[in-house]
Amino acid sequence: MAGHSKWANIKHRKLRQDAAKQSLFTKLSREIIISAKEGAPDPEFNPRLRAAIQKARSEGMPNANIERAIERAIGGGEGAAMEEVVYEGYGPGGVGIIVKCLTDNRNRTVPELRHAFSKEGGNLAENGAVGWQFKTQGEVRVSQGVDEDALTLAALEAGAEDVQSDGDAYVVFTQPDSLHEVSDALEKQGFTILSAELSMNPTHTVAISREDASKLYKLLERLNDLEDVAETYFNTELPDDLD
Repeated sequence: MAGHSKWANIKHRKLRQDAAKQSLFTKLSREIIISAKEGAPDPEFNPRLRAAIQKARSEGMPNANIERAIERAIGGGEGAAMEEVVYEGYGPGGVGIIVKCLTDNRNRTVPELRHAFSKEGGNLAENGAVGWQFKTQGEVRVSQGVDEDALTLAALEAGAEDVQSDGDAYVVFTQPDSLHEVSDALEKQGFTILSAELSMNPTHTVAISREDASKLYKLLERLNDLEDVAETYFNTELPDDLD
């Protein structure tokens, strides 16, 4: 799978290395805040919040941080201004990029994004410029160490579309509206769910030179270093040996 899945692996490894700077926990806290604001503050009745908490715990986030994020969502104040905003842009070689942000200040976020794009040979674009090249899918990441055939059978019976391995985990692809139904079904059957979230995957990919791929990698690093950036999606293949 091009785009998000491959960068997710790179990003997850990088953010774990940066955990001492709290960058990872800040991003996870924002996802919890947004999820709690959009639905019930009780994860039992809010699948998105349940998935956000599950992801936070899988990354080693302390329960106190998780509870504090939920309290910020329901208590107003700083958490009340948090919102999810999607931006679009072009990277080196004409690669389409979608950036999902969780922010409490768009006037801060947009200049930071524009600066990051311009530094690495890209540019921020109008909404709709590249979005048509992507489709929204559910992605359930399942811990490895299980029988792939058994997982595939269970996933398909639960309504999933496909199962792939990305090297670090199995990725179960679903329709957007069946994401949490599939995730819950797999969890009940004993599979370890690492995360369950919506992703924007490319409907087709563009070929770029290795030089542009290297520039794109640097752009993605720069974007994902921004505190407001939650996810990045793009429509090309990155070589595994880029650094």
